[in-house]
Amino acid sequence: MNRQLPTLEDVAREAGVSRATVSRVINGVRNVDPLIQDQVRQAIDRTGYAPNRAARSLVTRRAETIALVVSGAGDEAEGDGGQNAFAARVFADPFFGRVVSGVVGYLRPRSMHPVLMFAETESARQQVVGYLRQGSADGALVVSTHAEDPLPALLAAEHLPTVCFARPALPAPVSYVDLAHRNGGRIAAEYLLERGRRRVATVSGPLDLPAGQERLAGFRDGMERGGIPYVPIAEGGFTLDSGARAMARLLGEHPDIDGVFAANDLMAQGVCQVLREQGRRVPEDVAVVGFDDSSVAVTCTPQLTTVRQPVEEMAATMAQLLQEVVEGTRTEPTSVIFEPELVVRESA
Repeated sequence: MNRQLPTLEDVAREAGVSRATVSRVINGVRNVDPLIQDQVRQAIDRTGYAPNRAARSLVTRRAETIALVVSGAGDEAEGDGGQNAFAARVFADPFFGRVVSGVVGYLRPRSMHPVLMFAETESARQQVVGYLRQGSADGALVVSTHAEDPLPALLAAEHLPTVCFARPALPAPVSYVDLAHRNGGRIAAEYLLERGRRRVATVSGPLDLPAGQERLAGFRDGMERGGIPYVPIAEGGFTLDSGARAMARLLGEHPDIDGVFAANDLMAQGVCQVLREQGRRVPEDVAVVGFDDSSVAVTCTPQLTTVRQPVEEMAATMAQLLQEVVEGTRTEPTSVIFEPELVVRESA
């Protein structure tokens, strides 16, 4: 005989409260005593009751689903091959995994679920807008990979709940979380100077992105304050290969380099590879500092000294801000800025 599934009445009986009280707790009604909420949640755990999400959505008028959108600025010419390449680049970057971890870590205990969407073409962006407009998700968490990304402004124009990871390069009235990137670049410069490095170069991030611009500006400022008025620069694309190409170019033009700041860990890994191939010891001959403190920092040879960006905490805060917008407790856009810190390992 099949065991009958636990009901709302079973939970009420177990918790010693009314069926209406259980319903209010499950549906997130705010005027329930916290102690009673705990009683009900414990009773749900003991009975194994699983709320009917469809019925709950009718009450709350929310999908309990969040769109996690990775957005670019491509066009229709990219086709399926371009879309697959875009997805492959996203999944190859450890940064994105950290964002997902932070978002899921916040949403899961709150019975909310992320739906991953890509928006690298105009048609894909319209699909995201339509998905949100029809109520299939309660709002969007947007991670932009391109400076010209129009999606945040499109979502804002439709008055759809939106929070971005990083300040949009194209200004839009949406909330966002970000890092004090300039401070991070300055920290890297100060550390290299403390280590006695005076012939220092940098592999910057893409200079059409605010993060790339700010990290470079902070690094230059730190070096200038330390008496180094000029720093050779090669622009990278936040990828391992771009870091390797940039380092090869810098070494060709400035063979006496004794320190390098790479604006993310993937590029720093490429820098270390090229230095090793050309017979330079890290850190004895050339000290290397990365940025992010991603998984790459500990798998790189040698392990990277890097400027930590607390991505998981930033992503969780992004999800919290969106929840506040969806629930109506936050009505105006806001920004939350996190501070970087240096993590010292073997490369510098």
